[in-house]
Amino acid sequence: MDFRIFTTLMILIFVSTGTAFALTPLISVQTDDDNYDEGDTIVISGEIATIIGDTQVTLQLFKGGNMVEIAQIKVSTDGNYSHTIIAEGSLWKNQGEYVVKVTYGEGNIAETTFLFTPQSEVLETTDIFEVNAADSGTFDIRYTIRGGTLLDISIDENIFGLVIKIDASDEGKLVLDLPRKYIDAEKQNGKDEVFIILVEKQNEEIIETTYQESISNSDVRTITINFEEGDSQIQIIGTYVIPEFGAIVMVILMVGIFASILLTKNRFQIKI
Repeated sequence: MDFRIFTTLMILIFVSTGTAFALTPLISVQTDDDNYDEGDTIVISGEIATIIGDTQVTLQLFKGGNMVEIAQIKVSTDGNYSHTIIAEGSLWKNQGEYVVKVTYGEGNIAETTFLFTPQSEVLETTDIFEVNAADSGTFDIRYTIRGGTLLDISIDENIFGLVIKIDASDEGKLVLDLPRKYIDAEKQNGKDEVFIILVEKQNEEIIETTYQESISNSDVRTITINFEEGDSQIQIIGTYVIPEFGAIVMVILMVGIFASILLTKNRFQIKI
């Protein structure tokens, strides 16, 4: 083979190999979310492509030019590392973008960012919403919403529950005091049954989610439902909503039965 051709091939192989290595970072970093509120838990993690002895990862967290956090993190034998930060304290007062910078060895650096909102800037509303129950009048539901705005609560007797419309400007939570007199979920033995919670996402997909129940007494059940930015509607499905709806159904059913009996009797008399 011609020496010049051989040299050219070796240079191309070296350049392409060197480029491949250059494109593969030695360290990576990410957070478990893009937005945090004061008091939230931030999980920062990443992976080391090539472990260098007992070298630790140096983590620095900045807001603007100010350092908020610094830590040394051990790397596991599989090359992974993780660190947890609670977003609270005297240094967590400024809203905006925070920069996570991690360094491993000499010159191996990775960065990521997230948004932080202090408690003073978190959108939170506590109020009472008057629900229209048609012929049954109205009833009140006390609520607290964080990270958005509650737009409407309506009854849907077809699902034995409530339809709640929200404007979720951020991920947050909705706390509701559900009066047992008007909506509940019960088993046949009278014990509490779980509600079914359906959330309509930004892409109009509807998914089932869970909730936390903090109060359960003879008058009210207090539940907390978490939602994400862009969610638009929450359905709470129980086993009954507004007892009057059940009474109306029974009246209609009884009228239908009596009408059927009378028609059957008339037909029988005509045949005779």
